[in-house]
Amino acid sequence: MTNNAPKTVHVIGAGLAGSEAAWQLAQAGVPVILHEMRPLRGTEAHQTDRCAELVCSNSLRSDDAVNNAVGLLHEEMRRANSLILQSADRHKLPAGGALAVDREAFAEGVTQALAQHPLVTMTREEITGLPPEEWDSVIVATGPLTSPALSQAVLDVTGEAALSFFDAIAPIVHRDSIDMEKAWFQSRYDEKGAGGTGAGGDGADYINCSLDKPVYNDFIEALLTGEKTDFKEWEQSTPYFEGCLPIEVMAARGPQTLRFGPMKPVGLFNPHDQRRPYAVVQLRQDNALGTLYNIVGFQTKLKHAEQVRVFRMIPGLENAEFARLGGLHRNTFLNSPKLLDRSLRLKARPSLRFAGQVTGVEGYVESAAIGLLAGRFAAAERLGRVIVTPPPTTAMGALLSHITVNADAKTFQPMNVNFGLFPEIASPGGLTKAQLREWKAGRKPRLSERALQDLSGWLTA
Repeated sequence: MTNNAPKTVHVIGAGLAGSEAAWQLAQAGVPVILHEMRPLRGTEAHQTDRCAELVCSNSLRSDDAVNNAVGLLHEEMRRANSLILQSADRHKLPAGGALAVDREAFAEGVTQALAQHPLVTMTREEITGLPPEEWDSVIVATGPLTSPALSQAVLDVTGEAALSFFDAIAPIVHRDSIDMEKAWFQSRYDEKGAGGTGAGGDGADYINCSLDKPVYNDFIEALLTGEKTDFKEWEQSTPYFEGCLPIEVMAARGPQTLRFGPMKPVGLFNPHDQRRPYAVVQLRQDNALGTLYNIVGFQTKLKHAEQVRVFRMIPGLENAEFARLGGLHRNTFLNSPKLLDRSLRLKARPSLRFAGQVTGVEGYVESAAIGLLAGRFAAAERLGRVIVTPPPTTAMGALLSHITVNADAKTFQPMNVNFGLFPEIASPGGLTKAQLREWKAGRKPRLSERALQDLSGWLTA
């Protein structure tokens, strides 16, 4: 390193956000020290010491960049040279219109890319409090499982209590234990795999298990009466995140709730009895070998023995063997609209930036996107450049604007990217009612087109 080389930036946490932040810094020519406490200290959810380990689903959700906000976010990140999207595209699995990955190969790809980058140094250590003052540029990407010591240190410096919510993990089943004389392969509406033929999808990317009305009703009753995980006293007031509710919590909202949620039968046809199911359970491929499948949308707080009993009530899963049972863990996030500025710096201590789920975004891709932005902002600062935030008309800019300025700090809760966060495009004047309906029908493609145009300008700014 020459005397003119930029100073090192420290990144704490090698999850999706931290890995992406480190990559963006290094690609900009800024040296990085990436601090990761695993395997020295584990977490409630991680199982390995790899970077960017996926602890819940193996899906990065829709890859439709025209009609879906998260698919648009995928595309924006690809254009911004995202390491997370590079590894996801390299290790994707058939999943209809979703971008699902082989979780082990995906994480290994991210880990190797960072290990081989000459400007990235990985250290295995736990940062138990605020970083020392001499670390004058730090990105804290410790995720939703931020250690209590670091959480307390942030509380001490801000005077603002961290917020929390519960997140749940879906179980994973061994493929050869699924009874395919009752189950069948099909995607909803026979939709092809994410990314077209490159994903390997053929319109039959999910295993489906059909439930008739009596079996469905018995299953709902078992979910409601099954023994659940007990909360500790200090967890009693912690809310769930609406986008990742335990299956039994959804069932408690009404007997038909699941038939309009993860067990909806639309777009599917059971070839065994030649009719549309009353309700359906879908399983999605979880590894490249196709030996593991996760039960889609079946996050749960049922105790492990109860999970085995209740989920084996599903036709086709009577003899299911579980590679991993579901679980529940508490996530922590900051009151970001109050505590962070537009470039993700802690207002009370600007040498600290925060990235990922700890900022109050929800979802793998959203977390990585905030990591990407934090890395770019820190790199610009180190290189003496003006920090330019992405336009709020882009998916990344809309997400950033929401967590830093647009959300109400009094009611702030984790948020997935969605088109409701984007500034609207005004309709032309003088339209008839029919023309206005047609205009509204094209809203999402129009927002996506504008987003990618505006992103190009930001990337070259």
